Amino acid sequence: MRSFVVNTVVTAVAFYVLTRVLPDAGVSTGVKYAGELAGLLVLAAIFGVVNGLIGPVVRILAFPLNLMTMGLIGFVINGGLLLATAYVANSTGFDLQVGDFPPDITADTIVAAILGSIVLSVVGSVVRLVVHD
Repeated sequence: MRSFVVNTVVTAVAFYVLTRVLPDAGVSTGVKYAGELAGLLVLAAIFGVVNGLIGPVVRILAFPLNLMTMGLIGFVINGGLLLATAYVANSTGFDLQVGDFPPDITADTIVAAILGSIVLSVVGSVVRLVVHD
């Protein structure tokens, strides 16, 4: 239980940094959240559930592509999981916007999702180096 709470808080910190670093990186390639700081904990929990339920299935199905691209497809998978998190968050009342998504999926949205997943991974790794569960 403690590990879940620590990982959720670490992910919330990563989402906070993500929404501050990448709010408007380009034309519409930003990741925006217009809610309370406590809502970031809910976003982190949603991301954890999406990553825990959908992530393993997608990673297993994409294993041949993972071998062919030497792991680079992982960035695209994580970007897709970030888009799924944005969809679930918006349907529950938390306004997380990745690029133009939830209304539209464009090339800018895909770039924003991939950049957002990279920033989430890097910030999460750095925070996990400092905070041990």
